[in-house]
Amino acid sequence: MLNIIGAIISGLVIGALARWFYPGSVPMGWIPTILLGIGGSLMAGLVTSRGRGDFSRAGCLASVIGAIALIFIGRLLHIG
Repeated sequence: MLNIIGAIISGLVIGALARWFYPGSVPMGWIPTILLGIGGSLMAGLVTSRGRGDFSRAGCLASVIGAIALIFIGRLLHIG
């Protein structure tokens, strides 16, 4: 249960940072922002973790970049 709450909180923070750093307006609510952050974290985790489970600042930066990439792909495909 604690893992789910942690994923929601980190997803909200990562998603909010991605929306803030993305150039231009990104109109979406809290739930899509959380899902965006979780998706960005998962995408970055698949690329950067290589089996390690520790916390790193580079992993957080990669998560924000992954979420920004998801915003870009969503805009490219006209989703949302």
